[in-house]
Amino acid sequence: MQTEKQIKGKRGEQLAAEYLSQKGYSILEQNWQIGHLEVDIIASNETMLVFVEVKTRKSNAFGEPEEFVGIAKQRNLIKAANIYSSKTNITKEVRFDIVSVILDEGISSIKHIEDAFKPRW
Repeated sequence: MQTEKQIKGKRGEQLAAEYLSQKGYSILEQNWQIGHLEVDIIASNETMLVFVEVKTRKSNAFGEPEEFVGIAKQRNLIKAANIYSSKTNITKEVRFDIVSVILDEGISSIKHIEDAFKPRW
């Protein structure tokens, strides 16, 4: 049985995927996993392969959802992106985005932060 948090997270990911599709992105994968690594959404447009972390919250009372994507999560997304890119042979430029979703009593707000972070080598 899913917890309320898991249900809210899945709803946020679905809203984010719909939002990105409306913006012209092709959704290649949702909840792509390899080992312990997971990417919420992998999307593409004409020039970019985009790895998206979706953060869903009930409110922004404790900060904006995107503020909770820490360094460890960023490193895991970068590792996953490297594996995905090599497995699929997609040669587009890679970008890391965050989609911040607030679900409050059925009302939702979505913020898309393009190029939210860069790999730190």
